[in-house]
Amino acid sequence: MKKLLAASLLLMSFAVQAEAVDTLKDFVRDIKSGRANFTQTVTAPDGAKKRTSSGSFEFLRPNRFRFVYAKPLEQTIVADGQKVWIYDADLNQVSIRKFLAVLGATPAALLAGGSLDKDFDVSNQPSEGAMEWVLALPKVKDGAFQSVRIGFKAKTLAAVEITDSFGQRSNLVFSQMQSNVIMAADVFKFATPPGADVIEQ
Repeated sequence: MKKLLAASLLLMSFAVQAEAVDTLKDFVRDIKSGRANFTQTVTAPDGAKKRTSSGSFEFLRPNRFRFVYAKPLEQTIVADGQKVWIYDADLNQVSIRKFLAVLGATPAALLAGGSLDKDFDVSNQPSEGAMEWVLALPKVKDGAFQSVRIGFKAKTLAAVEITDSFGQRSNLVFSQMQSNVIMAADVFKFATPPGADVIEQ
């Protein structure tokens, strides 16, 4: 009886995990736009907590997104599919880079792009409470990060954990997620603030 129960639980676990990959694929296929608030915690490779920040995130497929960090330091990252603008308010400095040179197979491209199977190998991860997890590994192995874990609650994007090439981990927890919302085109255009230094690469 115990073996039968254990086997049943194992099969249920596999079913839940299979749903996690399907949920990610459905998210990439069906969710064309979205916005949410987030809290990001960056942890050093040795496990020591380094810093926590918060802000908002918006995206519109394909390849358009806006991250606005509000606390503790103000920073805005905007991509319009052609270029990426990174604005540091404290420095009053804007860095401009070509989209393809910066994004490639990155977590932002995973969330806002449309080429999941092309850029990533995805696999199921064990569920944690109400959260279903998927592991995404970039097919290009010499990039800036090692792996991304994407967490869903009730089919809604809830968290992203990024481990970079140095072993540093960034954990983004999303709240108030809205999917397939109508967005104005200028949301993903960046206007350089007066007097800001501009560095284009």
